[in-house]
Amino acid sequence: MVKPGDRVRIKTKDGEHVGILMPRPEKVPGNSVIIKLKTGYNKGIARKNIVSMYVLEPYKKKSASVRNIPYKKGLPNIAILSTGGTISSKVDYETGGTFPAVSVGEFIQMVPELEQYGNYEVKQMSQVWSEDIASDDWIKLAKEVYSQIKKGKRGIIITQGTDTMHYNAAALSFMVQNLPVPVIFVAAQRSIDRGSSDAFPNLLTAAITAAKWDGAETVICMHGSTDDNANILIRGTKARKMHTERRDAFKPINDMPLARVDYNGNIVKVSNYKLRSDSKPVLNTKIDKKVALIWTYPGIDPKIFDYYIKQKYHGIVIAGTGFGNVPRNVVPILKKFYRAGIPVVMTSQCIFGRVNARVYERGRKQLFEGKVIYGEDMTPETAFVKLMFVLGQTKNMEKVKEMMQKSLVGEISSRTTMSYI
Repeated sequence: MVKPGDRVRIKTKDGEHVGILMPRPEKVPGNSVIIKLKTGYNKGIARKNIVSMYVLEPYKKKSASVRNIPYKKGLPNIAILSTGGTISSKVDYETGGTFPAVSVGEFIQMVPELEQYGNYEVKQMSQVWSEDIASDDWIKLAKEVYSQIKKGKRGIIITQGTDTMHYNAAALSFMVQNLPVPVIFVAAQRSIDRGSSDAFPNLLTAAITAAKWDGAETVICMHGSTDDNANILIRGTKARKMHTERRDAFKPINDMPLARVDYNGNIVKVSNYKLRSDSKPVLNTKIDKKVALIWTYPGIDPKIFDYYIKQKYHGIVIAGTGFGNVPRNVVPILKKFYRAGIPVVMTSQCIFGRVNARVYERGRKQLFEGKVIYGEDMTPETAFVKLMFVLGQTKNMEKVKEMMQKSLVGEISSRTTMSYI
């Protein structure tokens, strides 16, 4: 009897197909079967087209036990904090689902090369999609990062999904400052069961970074190109996911990468960064959750902005057009925010470049009449996270403006640089 997990050969009217029989999802009709091909992709085959199906290799349930990894003297102690995502999960072909790697042995099983770079302590913080990670998770992560540094870890690796990694890396950058060691966010664009998965090189370079990099910043470690040549380290407040599926989806915004890390353990410096030291980390998880991020568009209804005033939000970040502009009918609303004591921070939808209130008359009105705070060359996402952090420290409008326009952890560049690396 053929069962899910078996490797099968299916003969159809059109030819042969070999793969692992997958369980049928509840919403998929019973008139088709699904197999996972060698490439890692799934293929659906209509039952009416199947001539025969043979089991080439029956499913063997994998042992839950993994070997103990002995402590190796002389190697640095590294923490891996797992929050979920494909990079820290393994596939169970009996169920078709994934389950998290929650031990050192399981991570070493996936990437054996990790052993040569450190001794690892793995802690599962959560098992969620990255879009479900919210501010409470940032606080939990920040406290754990701080704790692991105080325990003497030489590097902290955080594994998660890709979609909101730039938000999360920015949040940790503000919440744990004055780092003595690096904090490395890493993810995978392609699931670990696919032959083209980027999980293996990404985990490997994250470990190399934790063990060998002389920097001490919160960074994102992902592919520098679509090829398997090297990964780049991007400052956590200067990164953005710029593609839905490419391996090199993450790009430095208005900045250069900090370094390149190849798969042989070599690290090449690209731009300046904070160095490792004996500095004492500063933990500050005070944030204000009542902050919104609004993208303007032609014909936007001003009542959308009124909503946030009525709901007593404490801060707004606007992704305006060009230099940071909003439609004419929105300008009066900006004055209402100011009168209500709600700071408004302006960024640009252009992503690359800097906002500037003095180029056009409307910008000057926003600046002087609406008292808008211009967010320099910060991305909307970083400005959003930073305003949450700043409002957690003060509600004084002038102090908020001062902090938002001052670079705290490298989120504002004195000279904007555009890199397509």
